[in-house]
Amino acid sequence: MKVIIAIDSLKGCLSSIEANMAAAEGIRSICPDAEIIQVPVSDGGEGFLEAFRAAIGGEIVEVEVRDPLMRPVLAKYLLQGDTAAIEIAQASGLTLLAEDERNPLQTTSYGTGQLVADAVRHGARHLIVGLGGSATSDAGTGMLQALKDAFSIKGIWENVEELTSVRFTIASDVTNPLCGENGAAHVFGPQKGATADMVIQLDERARTFAEVSARHFGYDRSTTEGAGAAGGLGYAFLEYLDAECRSGIQLLLDTIRFRELSKGADLIVTGEGSADRQTLMGKLPMGILGHAEGKAVALIAGRISDREQLLRAGFNYVECINPPSITLTEAMRKDVAQRNISKTVRDVALRLR
Repeated sequence: MKVIIAIDSLKGCLSSIEANMAAAEGIRSICPDAEIIQVPVSDGGEGFLEAFRAAIGGEIVEVEVRDPLMRPVLAKYLLQGDTAAIEIAQASGLTLLAEDERNPLQTTSYGTGQLVADAVRHGARHLIVGLGGSATSDAGTGMLQALKDAFSIKGIWENVEELTSVRFTIASDVTNPLCGENGAAHVFGPQKGATADMVIQLDERARTFAEVSARHFGYDRSTTEGAGAAGGLGYAFLEYLDAECRSGIQLLLDTIRFRELSKGADLIVTGEGSADRQTLMGKLPMGILGHAEGKAVALIAGRISDREQLLRAGFNYVECINPPSITLTEAMRKDVAQRNISKTVRDVALRLR
């Protein structure tokens, strides 16, 4: 039996690597000689560096930057030759803030700009930026300010030699525009602590910034897919740094040549914390399914809803790892989650045999 395991992180519980290892144990318990290939994955958010380091190698660079409230924090990025991978949550992530500190009118993406500047100074000429898990909704103005400061730019519109020779690729599964009902503030602001009034202010602030920018550049990328990612950081990369936007999981799977890797596989196991109809809107498991080319694909998750829709989409197995009676506190325990993943994947493999 050949099995490919590519499970997203279960946020607050297991990393992608830990989830994959638990699934592998389940396979080995019934098939000790199975060929198991574990693929750390991320769609641009948590675990992005981990996934790309497993894919392309390189060294982790640690640098002190500013967190969303401008406090010093140590953040990491990956450097491999002239390519750098940046996970914006390292500097501008929601997990860096306590619950009562979440206020997107106050938070800034400045630290992300510092990571970009440091990578460029270390020789990076292609930056792959994972946009996920941000605490900010500043349309990337904080990041741009950090680049101004780092390269001593007097005006926000000036070209910088150090940046004009750099190619940017942003990785995100978010297709929202910058502004409007489907924009960054309205859709993602509330989960970052925004009240209804704050959402209106944030949206207006982003709209004004985009209008001013469009007048200067002569083009407007505020409606481009991905502009609303990470509180509008996607927009700043698209408008100011001429970035290419790619689906995070598609970019990773292309990088590791997933189709070649999975040739001859009897089963592909993927998963996430919660699987439902939103999974069908381009989330990580759908990226895996799209590369499966007719192979059996099992989707596991800590919570399952819309199961029939997921099966109709093409997943051969859609399984919840948790028994119905378990409490959330118990389910979030690392050892419990690992045990439940192993058991679930073992049961799926038994059905396959």
